Amino acid sequence: MQKRLLPLLLSMTLAASAAHAADAPRSVVGTTEPMAEHAVYFVLTDRFVNGDASNDHREQGLPDHGTWGGPVPGGPPGKEDYVGYLGGDFRGLLDNAGYIRDMGFGAVWLTPIVEQPDEAFSGGTPAAWGKMFTDGGKSGYHGYWATNFYEIDEHLPSEGLDFRALTASLRARGLKTVLDVVANHGSPSFSAPSQRDTFGKLFNEAGELVADHQNLQPKRLKPGTNPMHAFFHPEPDIAQLSNFDETNPAVVDYLVGSSLKWLGQGADALRLDTIKHMPLSFWKTYTDRLRAEHPGLFLFGEAFDYDHELLGRFTQPENGAISVLDFPLQKAMGEAFGKRNAGYEAIVPTLFLKGGPYANPYELMTFYDNHDMPRLDADDAGFINANNFLFTARGIPVIYYGSETGFERGTAEHAGNRNYFGQARIDAATQNPIYKNLRRIAHLRAQTPALQRGVQLNLLFEGDRAAFYRIYEKDGVAQTALVLLNKGDAAAEFHLTELLQPGRWREALGGGTHTLAEGQAFHAEVPANGVQVYLFEQPLTAPSLLAALAAPQ
Repeated sequence: MQKRLLPLLLSMTLAASAAHAADAPRSVVGTTEPMAEHAVYFVLTDRFVNGDASNDHREQGLPDHGTWGGPVPGGPPGKEDYVGYLGGDFRGLLDNAGYIRDMGFGAVWLTPIVEQPDEAFSGGTPAAWGKMFTDGGKSGYHGYWATNFYEIDEHLPSEGLDFRALTASLRARGLKTVLDVVANHGSPSFSAPSQRDTFGKLFNEAGELVADHQNLQPKRLKPGTNPMHAFFHPEPDIAQLSNFDETNPAVVDYLVGSSLKWLGQGADALRLDTIKHMPLSFWKTYTDRLRAEHPGLFLFGEAFDYDHELLGRFTQPENGAISVLDFPLQKAMGEAFGKRNAGYEAIVPTLFLKGGPYANPYELMTFYDNHDMPRLDADDAGFINANNFLFTARGIPVIYYGSETGFERGTAEHAGNRNYFGQARIDAATQNPIYKNLRRIAHLRAQTPALQRGVQLNLLFEGDRAAFYRIYEKDGVAQTALVLLNKGDAAAEFHLTELLQPGRWREALGGGTHTLAEGQAFHAEVPANGVQVYLFEQPLTAPSLLAALAAPQ
């Protein structure tokens, strides 16, 4: 990813006078990043679909530290959550690639695929209902507790379906692969009654032990004198996880080499876990080395933080040009579409369409929930409205598995957030109103360049109504989308009188047309919990609209 600042993208013609804008070449683009074309479906692989029971390994870790199932203690009656594997695998994902693609997605994000401990963790705080960082009794079903970054965990592949075959098969079905990788930590590495299995150990591609925490508290490590401690910082970071020393060149080589291996097997993009726990200098080195072999590689990181200035630093070229998950927007979406039902004005301060901290806000990964936070707590209408906004506003949409049906809405980790979805729910999903509306708006985005890459110009964000343009003009393609959103329970009237483009506008979700005369207001009605998108498929000529695009905000 390269730095593509919006003022530079507009400079070719928006600096020219509006008087001769009609016959001057023009480029109006939010982003040229190829990944922006594809909405992303995020699966926690073990919890999606068990397509091959032969790789379940239900006997692993028995009798005392089994890795299968295991309900989280303390749940209310009728509620369940589990700390062990539940069987989701590559086969279950591939069997449902058509379901994901037909929903309108162009990419699948998988949780880490690498080798995990073969027992449940016996240290830490015992897992408790609704409590994060309570890892006692938990297994590495999620993939974030690597013991060998170069090997696939045995719960995922099937005969003839390793990672290389999976990425090729997904690509054949129209889906790119986004692989989740971790750089700042390995498995839980201390606080167990005694060291068992591979916790705290790290192996290389040849299967050789290269690091061992030896179940020691971090302050007892001696990286200067013990070669087995040299991969680790002697300070704790997250829970009981090992804390990699990024200043050790061997650590950098190990992490870079692992990522290059999986990129070589077909990963199209990488999601980087816990990026704020590693210094910016590391990310610059890491990304430079990956892009030296994979030019233009798209990466996005998870810095679970609502400080937009902090998030913005990762996106700058001097720090690795890493896009990020847009947590500030996620919080605002929860307020607008969740039970609080705040007005659309709550969203505006998080968009940063011009002059904000991000190298390019159009390349941010936008979402309303994930595996590390409570799922969106909304009724069906809230999910429908959230998706209508997510798939029309700036950024690259990410949907967490099951959200297409409101699965486990409102639940946190260890309280249902990561529960097993399963084939039966997938088969029934097509009848769900959230699914039907998501598929409709996702398909529209997938076939509309303006919604993927266009500059966003806001017209109205107030109460239950929002109106904005997405404008794309580049290389002979000219398309402007006028988006009207209504999250109210009754039909809403839109009467727009400023920044209007005369001419023929086509209803993208209806088939009708709207011809706007010079000086005429744009009037439309949007149904309850609805969206309408009008498309103008010629270069813009209205002087006021062109001037608004060029003006600083």
